[in-house]
This record gives sequence, C-alpha cells and structure tokens, in this order.
Amino acid sequence: MKKYLALLVVAITFIASCSVTKKNTSTMKFADNPVVAHRGAFKKNNLPENSIASLKQAIALGCTGSEFDVWMTADDSLVIHHDPDYNKLDIEKTSFNQLRETPLANGEKLPSLREYLLAGMENNTKTRLVLEIKPSRITAQRGRAVADKVLQLVRELKAEPMIVYISFDYGILDQLRKNDPKAILQYLNGDHSPEQLKAETIQGADYHYSVFRSKPQWIDEAKKNKIQLNAWTVNDTTDMKWLLNSKFDFITTNEPEKLLELTKN
Repeated sequence: MKKYLALLVVAITFIASCSVTKKNTSTMKFADNPVVAHRGAFKKNNLPENSIASLKQAIALGCTGSEFDVWMTADDSLVIHHDPDYNKLDIEKTSFNQLRETPLANGEKLPSLREYLLAGMENNTKTRLVLEIKPSRITAQRGRAVADKVLQLVRELKAEPMIVYISFDYGILDQLRKNDPKAILQYLNGDHSPEQLKAETIQGADYHYSVFRSKPQWIDEAKKNKIQLNAWTVNDTTDMKWLLNSKFDFITTNEPEKLLELTKN
C-alpha cells in the first residue's frame, strides 16, 4: 500500500510539473515595445558588452529582446563574445579554459552559452533572447556544426520559447530550420527581399537601418508578407523616430534607455 501511494505521488507530481511547464510556455508574453538591447544593456552603466550583467540589465529595463553573439572554441565549447578574437586570442583556435583565464572588465568570466541562457531564463518572462550565431572563419560546415550544438543546448534547457535565432550566414539559418521547423529565424545580411525570406521560411528581416533607408519599399513588402522588421544598430534619435513611425517590430540599439523613453512619449 505504501509503495502504491508513493508511486501515485510521483505520478501526480510529474503530471503537475508538465502542466506548469506547458502553461508557462503558452502564456509567455514579451514586453510590448520594440526595443532590443544590442549585446545587452551595457553602455549607460559601463558594463562589458555581452556580459551576464548587461543581459540582466536589459531584462530589468523591460526590453522586448536582448541580443548576444555565439562562437565555438577549438575544443567545441560555446561562448558569448562579439568579435572573433578575445584578449588577442582567436576564439575558434583557442580552448575554453584558456579563454576563461582572462576575466571581463567587471570580473565576470567569459560566459559560456549555457551560463548565459540560464541567466537569461531566470525570473524572465518578457525579454526574448536574441541569439546570433557567428559565421565560422574556418569553414562554412563548422558554422552549421555550431548551429547543431546551439540547438541541442537550447532544447536541453527547454529555452525554445525564449529564443530568436539570427545570423549573417544563410547556411546556418537553413541548418536550424532543417532541425527545428518551429525555430524563429531572422536574417542579418540585407541582401534578400522580404518575399524571398517568406519563400525560404525565414520570419524576419533584421537588416542595418541603411538597407531600409535605401529600399523603403521593403518595409511595405515585409508587412504584406508578414515578415518581422528589425533594424540595427540604431543609436540616433532621428533614426529611432523614423523606425517607430514606420512601425518596425524591433529596433536593435546600444541605447535601450533612450529608445524606451521615446516609445513612452
């Protein structure tokens, strides 16, 4: 009898936990603003770019998204950094432990993707994690291998509802699409029209704002084809106002505080 009751308690607990997980996923509501903090909200408080501190600040501000960059080390670890080099070391040709020997300016260790995602998921129901996979400088195939490892980790952590994937490498986005048909993808390079993106099942045109200045017809084309509009990296007030008036879905900026204030006004 005791054994039966113990099994019953375990079963009920398992079902309840599944229900909670499902509910959290289905009711996730991101912040109702277009502000994506570029490499986190780092500038105003002089935080290191792509640090966990800058990510936490973006979440605290209530940004709808916080962008960060992923590379793979020589020993196949995934780390967060924008440039291909860290402390004058080529990330793709250096081991994870060697890269971690030098801390960021605020004392943090160079974040692994696992650490970064866990920090971004903690007490966060309003800020997307905008994950940029950097094209490999070694081979295009290596970039696709990075995409596979990233997707595997996102699934392990059950972080899928929080993630938007972006890349300059179309092959990386294609690899993600093959392995996860539900993944939210945005293309960065600015050389595909919204109609092309729709045909290739890419949900977003995440282009430098100058692309939209030179091809304003792509704004209407994107809206017609239900392609999300995102512009980077927008720090000037005039450009911010133009994009807000054009009703862009997302605006990526180093000045999230300024853009948030404009959205309020």
